[in-house]
Formats: sequence, C-alpha cells, structure tokens
Amino acid sequence: MQWDLSAWLHLAGTPYQNLPALLSSLGIGLLIGVERERKQHVLAGIRTFPLVCMLGTMLAMLIPSLGGEWLPAAGLLAVAGLGFLPLSSRNPDEPSEPRTTTVIALLVAYTLGVMIGLGNIELAVALGVITTGLLYLKPELTSFTHKLQRHDLLSLLQFATLTFIILPILPNQGFGPYSAFNPHRIWLLVVLIVGVGLAGYMAVKILGEKVGAPLLGFLGGLVSTTATSLIYAREVARNPGSQQLAVRVILLANMVLFLRLQVLAMAIAPTAGRPMLGIMLPGMALGLLTLFIGSRYGKVTDSAPELELKNPAQLNVAFGFAVLFAFVMLCSAWLKNIFGDSGLYMMALVSGINDVDAISLTVMEMFGQHQLPLQPLLVTVAIAVLTNTVFKFGLILSIGGRQLAMRCLPTLGMAMVGMLGGLWVITRL
Repeated sequence: MQWDLSAWLHLAGTPYQNLPALLSSLGIGLLIGVERERKQHVLAGIRTFPLVCMLGTMLAMLIPSLGGEWLPAAGLLAVAGLGFLPLSSRNPDEPSEPRTTTVIALLVAYTLGVMIGLGNIELAVALGVITTGLLYLKPELTSFTHKLQRHDLLSLLQFATLTFIILPILPNQGFGPYSAFNPHRIWLLVVLIVGVGLAGYMAVKILGEKVGAPLLGFLGGLVSTTATSLIYAREVARNPGSQQLAVRVILLANMVLFLRLQVLAMAIAPTAGRPMLGIMLPGMALGLLTLFIGSRYGKVTDSAPELELKNPAQLNVAFGFAVLFAFVMLCSAWLKNIFGDSGLYMMALVSGINDVDAISLTVMEMFGQHQLPLQPLLVTVAIAVLTNTVFKFGLILSIGGRQLAMRCLPTLGMAMVGMLGGLWVITRL
C-alpha cells in the first residue's frame, strides 16, 4: 500500500508535488518535539525537531538536482556536531541523560526526514511513532528493567540461544521410521511453545501479585493451564476463602487454551486457521459467557497467590519439549500407518491427558506438510482438549475439593459443548 497523496491532492506535476512529504516530515518532527519539550534542560524541542526533520527531507530531495549523494551524510554530521557540542560545556549540576537522549533523538529525527525524502514515508512515520513511544514511556521502561532479576535476563538469553543458535544449525529433513524425526521442524515447534510460554512467564514474574484475576488467568493460560489449575486448587485447599478468586483464574486460564491453540494453528498451518477457529471460537465464547454469568454472583476479595511456574526457556525444559514432540510425532506416524486416522485419535486420547500442545502441534505439522486431511486434524485437537480438560477437572476435584470442582464444571462443560458443537458443524460442511 502506497501513500500517493500527491495524486490524491492533484499536486503531481505542480511546484507543490513534494508538499505531502514535507508535511509528513513536519508531523514526525512535531510529534517527537512535543515529547522532548516536556523535559527539563533539553537542547531541542518543539521547534528544533521539525526543522531538523525537514532539513533531512530537503537534502534528500536535492540529491537528483545537485548530484550530491553526500548531502544527507554531510547534514547528519552537521546535526551531530551541533547536538553534541553543548554536551561538553553543560553545567555539571544538570542531568546528562535528558541532553544525551535528546541529541540521539535529534539524529533519529534527521534520519527519518532523509527517509521521507527518499520516498520511504510509511516506514518513516511508523518509526517516528515508535521513537516517540520509547521517549515518552521512559518511566514504564525503567520500572520494567528494574523489576527484571538475573534469572529473568538468563531466561531471555536462553530463549535467544534456542532460537538463533540451536535452530539454524539443525538439519531440515526427515530421519528415522516414516521420516517422522525432523530436527529443525521439531525445534521450531519448541521455539513457538517456549516463546508463548516465556511471554506469559515474564509477565507473571514482573507483574507479580499486583495483577487481578483476569490478567493472572490469561498469563497462566499462556504458560500452562494444568499448572495454573493445580496451583489454585492447592490454594483453595489451604485457604477456602480464596475459592472465588481461584475459580476465575482457573477458568480464564482454561479459556486462553483455545486462543493459544488458534494462534499456533495460524502460525504452523495457516490454511487450517479458519476451520480451527470454527471449533475454538464456540468453545471459548460459550465458556466465557458461562463464566461471566457465574461471576456476577460473587466478588473477589482475596489477594492472588504467586504463580510459581517453571521457566519454559530453561534448556532442560526445552529439551524435554523436544523429546516429547519427537516421541509424539513418531508414535503418531506409526499409529496412523497401522490404524489410519483412528491411530491419531488414540494418541490424542493418551497424550492429551498431560499435554495438549504436543499432539496438537504434531497434527498441525502433518497437515502443513500435506500428510493429513483437515477433518482428522480438527478431531484430533478436539479429543486432546477434551481429554486434557477432563484430567484437569479431576485434579481440581481431588485437590481443591468438590465445591471448587462444581463451580468450575459449568464453564468447562459449556466450553466443551461449544467446541464439540463447532466440530460437528465444521465436519459436515
């Protein structure tokens, strides 16, 4: 999509044909300048930033006329010199950070102006908004980094290792019986699961007990619905007064399971995204509706216990995922070869007890590789979700007690009804 404002305003071929680009440059400069003007001891503000941004645009526009590709570089050096020169003569009592940040922002604004002059208006505008956001959200970003502990940074480093070091060196071809063992594809699935789980894990660690039940349930569902259900069932057994909170967190986490599977399906097998939505959406919608109706008859007064979740980016956890995926893929290929689609259903019935992701990602991968039709994919995922939900209900009943289980049953039951109803409709279309 191109922003051809010159044609829309009938400016093409007139002396004002470059006006839209200059106005875009002016707008970006004003946006960044307004944010900087709010700071104390700044070198540039609401006037300097738009002027510098337009300078970059005009110098870039002059390149064809003057034949001087060096013009933007010379302008950048001039802006840098004018920006950094006052830093050497600043008052020692003044904070250096606002001035340093402002100078860097000034250089970014100039560069964005050059990008606009070269025709990259859309990208420059997007980067201008991102730049302003980074400048404006300094308190939130600083608070975020201060809450990160050493093991949290280690988690990010481990995820980077999984993604950018291990994944690229793995061979992307099938090995073993039925060519079911593809190291690259298996590890890619591990990276997807670890990435989703790590996002929720980091959010739980940073936000901690300050989050309410809705967000806590959502984050717990991203990391592990089984672990979240187990933790809050134990909390109810220890403190019966926390039952209302536990019900909401457990059920919200289990509703997020539908969303998580839908996102994974769209990432691994995009053509299955819409049919998968046909079974995930009814399940989640009916479950949330039942939860909303039930939540109107109770108030949450308890503080949320901390979610003690296992870091999904730990190398031993990631290797455990990889072994599980490889085992499920091999067994699924073997059972499908012997029993056909019924073999996959048997595998979903067994593996879904403890983990939905492994069998679901396996059949999504098989569908993406044109090794499996759509209907067996949907049926297998539905069986895995149903089996896992029954297992979690058993955990809730045995650990949290009958009263907690009965309060969770309507929402979990209606979610399964919605999912199976959607499956029935989809398979008959």
